[in-house]
Order: sequence, then structure tokens, then C-alpha cells
Amino acid sequence: MAAGLRLNDPFSIITLPLAGKPDGERVMPWEDLFAWPRRGDLQLAFDGDSREARDIWATRLDHAVGHADKAVLLVAEGAACLASIWWARLSPSHYVAKVAGALFFQPPSADALDRQGGQLFASPDAALPFPSLVVDGAMHGSALAAMCGGGLLKPPRAAPAPTGMWRQAQRLIERFSAGVVEQDLRVLRTLGIAEH
Repeated sequence: MAAGLRLNDPFSIITLPLAGKPDGERVMPWEDLFAWPRRGDLQLAFDGDSREARDIWATRLDHAVGHADKAVLLVAEGAACLASIWWARLSPSHYVAKVAGALFFQPPSADALDRQGGQLFASPDAALPFPSLVVDGAMHGSALAAMCGGGLLKPPRAAPAPTGMWRQAQRLIERFSAGVVEQDLRVLRTLGIAEH
């Protein structure tokens, strides 16, 4: 039955945790907050020790997204969120076009995206070309969501019961995408512009 469920999944899920502790020694934020599995279809740990490490990671992400057999859902934590935003803003459009959405868990301050300061993740100020949700209770989560053109999702107060499926994450992006489209259509109707 699990194979049948995976065949019906609309997305190929790429998890982007921080490099560091061995895989089994810490809980991923999506495991802790939503009881989602540790890994998706592919996991690429982010090591942001240098520009070279960042660039190697970006090349691996290009390859992973380019070879995915479905639209991609990125699930990132911490500095990997900023690395994902940097990647999406600077990568060729044929890679980024395959990304259906992103979930960013507990990102650091968006100051590292500042292109003026020569930061590790400096990139043009632009909304992401795909829907994104920032899952963060901290004050800077809303600033990052606004900067990316995404939404803010506050973490649940109590951890849910384990489901063992990524379908919840996919539904979040599907609902958010539908909400964005519906909001755009309402704006067009309000402005009296015909829908095409």
C-alpha cells in the first residue's frame, strides 16, 4: 500500500537539513513540529562553511531538481532556507521551474540575503517564482515570508500524532498555491480585468 501512496504523491520531496550531527542524533524540525518523516525522496545536507561549499551544494541541488521525475517540494531548515532562496533567485529558470513550492523551517534572520553587504547568500530582491511557507514562531519569520512573497505558518502548540506520510506537507503547498491563485483572480475581478 505504501508504494501506491508514493505513486500518487504529486511532488518529489527534497529535504535540506543542516550538515553537522549524524542523521540519527537529532530531530528535524518537520519531525518535531508536524511528525513528518526525516527524509523525503532525496536529502541534501547544507554545509555553509564557505562559498565553495555553498556552490557545491547548489550544483547538487541543480542536479537533484533537474533529475526529479515530478514537480519538486523543497523542505529546508535553518541556514539551508536562506541557501534555498539564494539558489532559487540565481539559478537558471529551467531548474527553478520544476519547483512547486518550499517549506522553510526556523530560518535565521533574512539579513544574510542582503546583496549590499556581500553576505554568503546575497541575491537580488525578488519574490520566489514558486509558493513558499515559512514555519517559524520567531519575529524574523514574517520578514522572510514577505521578502520571498510567501506565507507565514506558526508552529503548532502541541506536536501532532505521527502520520508517517509527507502528504500533509504537499497539501499545505497545494492549499497555499490555490489560495494565491484565488487571491490573484479576486484582484483581477476587482480591477475589472478579464480572466484568461
